[in-house]
Amino acid sequence: MCGIIGVLGEGDVASQILDGLKRLEYRGYDSAGIATLNHGVLNRRRSEGKLVQLENMLQNAPLTGTTGVGHTRWATHGPATEENAHPHHSGRIAVVHNGIIENFKSLKDELMAAGYEFTSDTDTEVIAHLFAHHLGDSHDDANDIKTAAQKTFAKLEGSYAIGLIIDGHDDLMVMARHGSPLAVGHGDGAMFLGSDAFALAPFTNRITYLKDGDWGVMRRNKLDIFAASGQLAKRPMQMVDATVSMVDKGNHRHFMAKEIYEQPDVLSRTFGQYIDPATRCVVLPENMLDLSCVNRVMLVACG
Repeated sequence: MCGIIGVLGEGDVASQILDGLKRLEYRGYDSAGIATLNHGVLNRRRSEGKLVQLENMLQNAPLTGTTGVGHTRWATHGPATEENAHPHHSGRIAVVHNGIIENFKSLKDELMAAGYEFTSDTDTEVIAHLFAHHLGDSHDDANDIKTAAQKTFAKLEGSYAIGLIIDGHDDLMVMARHGSPLAVGHGDGAMFLGSDAFALAPFTNRITYLKDGDWGVMRRNKLDIFAASGQLAKRPMQMVDATVSMVDKGNHRHFMAKEIYEQPDVLSRTFGQYIDPATRCVVLPENMLDLSCVNRVMLVACG
């Protein structure tokens, strides 16, 4: 399960993105990468294998810039290679993507016929080329970008969470969600994008969740979210109780060991929200199902 981190910050954001990706290691991955904008110029670093290899690459060839996106990839299309690692690039566009674009083959054929060259085996690269195709040579920072976004996301079929940055636009990030979760974090003079609120916990606890079909344009002081129809949508900002410890390995060697040893605390927190400490009785939420009518409970989970 891939991971996404995006930052519109004040100083160089590559180290923040790398730290965010480390908090997404629990999802599993086989390659990783980061792209940043430095005074409007797009640069990226990608590596197969563990994040330590990307970290070593950044030490030897640092990335500067106040805007960036990062990604940990679990291979769906193509092997674990640097060429298949995200972010993917087309002209002025760099994109990270979780999920699967089911109609990527037909889109790829159309784009190749239009003269676009592909350098990876992934389905994600079609998003970068498709957005670049719809944006063209325009440098308008408002209507043309929104139009390109709506046209691009309308053509995608499948499951996706997308973060996208554009050469020349340091104060802008495009996002979209269909099937795969995506959260926006509100900071002070900064904005964040993440696969979940836990990954954004060190940055902020003010979170806006995109709904299925939503896409948006984020700036440091503004967030515009649109429904699939293109109409402006209001999505509430929530205060999320997500601590750094929830996405940190702590003293454990790996996340599986942490999950095993933290089971008593997790169960305690889960049941605790239904216990009245004064009466020591179970208190169920109002308008809950009449449990006397329930014959069987099925639990479905993954991870």
